[in-house]
Amino acid sequence: MNPPRIVVGLSGGVDSSVAALLLHEQGFEVHGVFMRNWEDTPDTGQCSAGEDLRDAAEVCETLGIPFHQVNFTAEYRERVFAYFLAEHRAGRTPNPDVLCNKEIKFRAFLEHAGRLGASGIATGHYARCEARDGRLRLLKGLDPGKDQSYFLYTLGQAQLAPTRFPVGALPKREVRAIAARARLPTHDKKDSTGICFIGERDFREFLGHYLPHTPGPMLTPEGEEVGTHVGLAFYTLGQRQGLAIGGRRGSSGRPWFVAGKDLARNALLVVQGDGHPALYAGGLRAGALHWVAGHAPALPLRANAKVRYRQADQPCTITALDAGACEVRFDTPQRAVTPGQSVVFYQGDECLGGGVIDAVLA
Repeated sequence: MNPPRIVVGLSGGVDSSVAALLLHEQGFEVHGVFMRNWEDTPDTGQCSAGEDLRDAAEVCETLGIPFHQVNFTAEYRERVFAYFLAEHRAGRTPNPDVLCNKEIKFRAFLEHAGRLGASGIATGHYARCEARDGRLRLLKGLDPGKDQSYFLYTLGQAQLAPTRFPVGALPKREVRAIAARARLPTHDKKDSTGICFIGERDFREFLGHYLPHTPGPMLTPEGEEVGTHVGLAFYTLGQRQGLAIGGRRGSSGRPWFVAGKDLARNALLVVQGDGHPALYAGGLRAGALHWVAGHAPALPLRANAKVRYRQADQPCTITALDAGACEVRFDTPQRAVTPGQSVVFYQGDECLGGGVIDAVLA
C-alpha cells in the first residue's frame, strides 16, 4: 500500500523546508509546491520570488522529492490585492497576510493539492492543530516568539482537517538546527519580513504606484494645523516615522504620532508623546467574524485578544452585536487599535477565531 501523499507549500524559506523534511522522514510521499502569488512590474521593482523559487527547487532536489510550481497571481490580485487597495483607499489598514492564508494557501493551494492526488497539505506555519472533544482546535505554536496562529484565525474545520503544521511544536532554533544537519540550502537563510508582495521595499513608494497622493492637513486634537500629509492611505495609527514635523517651532520636543484619520476633512490627526490618551482605546467593534469551531461561542465571553501580531494576550470581554459583529472591551486600554486590522481571540493556547476591526471605542 502506498503511503499518503502530502503536498507541502514551499516558500523558499527554512520553515517550510523543514516541514517537508520531517514529513519525508516520517514516511509520507511528499511533493513540494512553490506558489507564485505576485509578479512585479517595471514600476514596482523586484521582489525575491526568483530566489525563493530556486531555493524551493533545491530543497526538493536535496530531499529527492518531486517539485512543482503553480501560478496564483491572478487569484492573488483578485482576492487579496484588490481588497488591500480598497481598504487603504477607505482609510483603513488591512492585513493582507490573513487574507492570503484564507484565499490562497488554504483555498487555492488546497484545491491544487487535491488535483495532485494529495490526501493533505502542510505548511511551515508555527501553529498546531489538535483534535479534542469532537472537533479540531487551532493552537498557538510552541515557540512564543514565532507563533503564527494570529494569521490563521480564518481557518475552519474543513481547512484544518487536511492540514499539517510540522514545525508548530518546535522552537525556531531547533528548526534551523534540523535544516543544518540535513544540509538544506535554506538552513541559514534570513527570515522574510514585511508584507509578502512588498518585501523589503519602501511601503509608501510601493503604494504610490497604485494610489494617488491626496495631500491634506495634519491636525492636533485641538484643531491646530501642524503639517501636511501626502495622503491618508500612506499612514497607519500609532506611526511615528515619516511625519516630518518633529522640528516644528513651538513643539515640546516630544515625538509626534498618528492618532486618527478624518476622511471627511482629509485630515491626519496627530499627537505628541507615546502616552497621549488619543493613542489608546478601551475597546473596539469588529465584523467579518470567523470562529474556528464553525459557530460562535456563547457570548458574552471572557477571553484574551490580540489586535496585532506579536502582541501579548490582552484580557477582554467579547459581547455579541447585531449582524454578526461583536464589541470587545479590554481590561486595560490598548495602544493604536487600527481599523482594518484583525482582532484575534484566544483562551489559553487555543485560537477561537477573530474578526476585522471596524471601529475604535473610547
